[in-house]
Amino acid sequence: MTYQKIGKKEAAQRPGDASGTGRFVKTKRDHLSPLLMEAATLEPSDVLRMMDANPNGLPEAEVEVRLAKYGRNTIAAERPPAWWLLLIRNFKNPFVVVLMVLMSVSAVTDIVMAEPGDADFKTVIVLTIMIVVSTLMRFFAEYRSTRAAEQLRKMVRTTTTVLRQRVVTDAAGESRLQSDKIEVPMEEVVPGDLIHLSAGDMIPADIRLISAKDLFVSESSLTGEAMPVEKRDLLSEVVEKSVRASGKGNPLEQTNLCFMGTNVISGSGLGVALATGDRAYFGSIASNILGHRAQTSFDKGVNKVTWVLIRFMLVMVPVIFVINGLMKGDWWDAFLFGIAVAVGLTPEMLPMIVTANLAKGAWTMSKHKCVVKRLNAIQNLGAMDVLCTDKTGTLTQDKIVLEHYLDPWGHENRRVLEMAYLNSYWQTGLKNLLDRAVLEHAEVKAQLRLPIDYRKVDEIPFDFQRRRMSVVIRRENESKHVLICKGAVEEIMRHVSGVEENGRIDKVSEPLRLRVAALSKKMNEDGLRVIAVAYREFEPREGPYSVADESDLVLVGFVAFLDPPKESAAPALKALRDAGIDVKVITGDNEIVTRRVCKEVGLKVERLVLGSEVEALGDHELAEVAEKTTVFAKVNPLQKARIVKCLQTRGHTVGFLGDGINDAAALRDADVGISVDTAADIAKESADIIMLEKSLSVLEDGVIKGREVYGNIIKYIKMTASSNFGNVFSVLVASAFIPFLPMLAVHLLIQNLLYDLSQLTLPWDRMDKEFVAKPRKWDPSGIARFMICIGPVSSIFDITTYALMWYIFQANSPEMQSLFQSGWFVEGLLSQTLIVHMIRTQKIPFIQSTASLPVMVTTGLIMAFGIYVPFSPLGAAVGMVPLPMSYFPWLVATLLSYCVLAQVAKVLYIRRFKSWL
Repeated sequence: MTYQKIGKKEAAQRPGDASGTGRFVKTKRDHLSPLLMEAATLEPSDVLRMMDANPNGLPEAEVEVRLAKYGRNTIAAERPPAWWLLLIRNFKNPFVVVLMVLMSVSAVTDIVMAEPGDADFKTVIVLTIMIVVSTLMRFFAEYRSTRAAEQLRKMVRTTTTVLRQRVVTDAAGESRLQSDKIEVPMEEVVPGDLIHLSAGDMIPADIRLISAKDLFVSESSLTGEAMPVEKRDLLSEVVEKSVRASGKGNPLEQTNLCFMGTNVISGSGLGVALATGDRAYFGSIASNILGHRAQTSFDKGVNKVTWVLIRFMLVMVPVIFVINGLMKGDWWDAFLFGIAVAVGLTPEMLPMIVTANLAKGAWTMSKHKCVVKRLNAIQNLGAMDVLCTDKTGTLTQDKIVLEHYLDPWGHENRRVLEMAYLNSYWQTGLKNLLDRAVLEHAEVKAQLRLPIDYRKVDEIPFDFQRRRMSVVIRRENESKHVLICKGAVEEIMRHVSGVEENGRIDKVSEPLRLRVAALSKKMNEDGLRVIAVAYREFEPREGPYSVADESDLVLVGFVAFLDPPKESAAPALKALRDAGIDVKVITGDNEIVTRRVCKEVGLKVERLVLGSEVEALGDHELAEVAEKTTVFAKVNPLQKARIVKCLQTRGHTVGFLGDGINDAAALRDADVGISVDTAADIAKESADIIMLEKSLSVLEDGVIKGREVYGNIIKYIKMTASSNFGNVFSVLVASAFIPFLPMLAVHLLIQNLLYDLSQLTLPWDRMDKEFVAKPRKWDPSGIARFMICIGPVSSIFDITTYALMWYIFQANSPEMQSLFQSGWFVEGLLSQTLIVHMIRTQKIPFIQSTASLPVMVTTGLIMAFGIYVPFSPLGAAVGMVPLPMSYFPWLVATLLSYCVLAQVAKVLYIRRFKSWL
């Protein structure tokens, strides 16, 4: 292991230092480069020998041996942390640190420095309970959510295709090894495995290519380069003799190496795994990549609130300490009281409440067929006000059926189906829904069977730039090679020079081109997806075929597919609009089909922009266009991501729903990326949330849950902030006018502990329908305003309670301070607990909006226990005395008056600031 110093400019371009700070970066790559560079300079057969690999694949027994030797193909940073590490991490919370400091001070002052026999353990015990309760509850909530998220992630497993040998038994009972291509979980890949790659695959290990065909790989996760890189199986062309000799050099520059964590954009290939897990190039830097993930607005908002409250505490506690010391003359008691006030101002349950809300949201969403990979994405989902989605499978049924196979004149022609069938059958790349529809129709409905004398010669895989793919086949009794190409009509027609009619080939005329365009347009207007089929014959040759051979094609005809709109799409779109979410369709499909589908699902197309128009616009112009545009058609992957970014610059929280390879970049750039379990590997890896059913209705449920999570978190923050401010204000008044402490330090600690316990069930509270009816963005700027406006309301009734105890119950001397303190303890705790119900809704509590049963039960029990404390042994132990029965009618009147005034303050606040939570 070495350390290397890099500058800020270089750091910004390197995955090892996501922060771009130019700090020292720990790296474990030095041992890996010689292995990769050596593999890059060897012939494929030599690489196989070096890795002790078998051209037919590793036997299953050998795989087990290598799994035991090298471990599973997982990245350490992605594994859930050990329970003890999670527990230690929870003690690092700033609020817990404050409590630990205060406990340490109290231990020194009350125990270590106390006279023999005068040691007072009460404050230390209460603070210890608060630290343990806060930390353990947060630990259990986070531990459960971490384990639950891990289980949910296992439901969405990423697989890869490998060549393996397994033992099979024939009819005679003899066992032999048989080589098969099989799908295995990515974590089961071992060094020496032969891995098949095709479009959409995540590369599961560092690989030396054995063969490759038009293979393009996106290495942006390692290099930051947006454009895909072409990979070849040839010996590295950039390795000089000196580099070959030393084994040093940059593996990323080698065109015959592929790396874990990158993904295949197009083409196909076969490679041997060189390194897996933490030994892979990506694995060796994963801890740095994953350890410096940018904070979301949610993270920043919680942190901002945390430090606002801590700064408030650091200012107010010294003020209270000085006033009490000057007024009472007992600086020691003033010091202890200041510590208790500091504890009362510490919202130590905030991290636990946040975690519990997010964990409960993830658990609830899992029951609604949503896997949450990143907990904070739940709140971002609730804040989403623009949803960008693809068309196929979201607005449509994702069950494409082949409707027609027509010649260029619009007549049904079985030869068109045969050619399309041969193309779909022999291709080894990404078989999409269209290919499956061709195969199903040909084999099931048309009873078409593949002639056994056909052999595949070569393949030119699909990519998103050409929008077509070809296979080259031949018959055993015929010498000619036949290239069969299918793809987008306009792309095929650019390369067509002839047309087949009644067994003869004629030159394509301009009238025929116009007829073809009109036929394609009419089918598109009928909601059909049209694919052209063409071919070209070649004399036999040894070399590979390339894109250049897709020219001078002979047009055979068209296959037309129908993807009917989902019945649930229209009501789901309406529900999303009613929820304040603007839905925009971004698709690679043509504009005619897209417009027709949008019309059928009730999505008003006010403006439709093509990918060619997007390309011509600058970012500022595109942002303005995207704001007003409902549908983008015929866009490529980079344009999708660019549209998302431009919408974000306009202040929108953008969600992106997609499942294809071409959606990966947009999924990463969106505030919340949403995919489905049947999506391409790279799409699932890029998403924050994975739906087990591709439905806007499922997404709508997730949006509502996200808003509920945000609401329950903001409830706690505003309750705590306003209650803390009110308490401090009350303490300031009492400290200035009352000759003894209005409440002992231990009383404040017990009150704060009980108040915290009353709020533990907030994650299970319900939200008003009005609150979840629109997007909710994290905005901590109004918290201080809320605290100052609402907090002093409780202080009014604290002061009336002072007067009540002072004048009515004559608790106005040091001898009667226990009665005074007991009276304010009960009133303070009950008013604090009532604020839970006052703040949780902008409506009238208990009448127009009632809390959930867990919240009602918890607050009720805490209030009952608070009334009991002065009468209990606990009360006697901490210096409280039983209250006279005549106190309780006054208490009821005080609490009712408090509720009325709090409701009036709420109405005035909403009228003035147009919001509550």
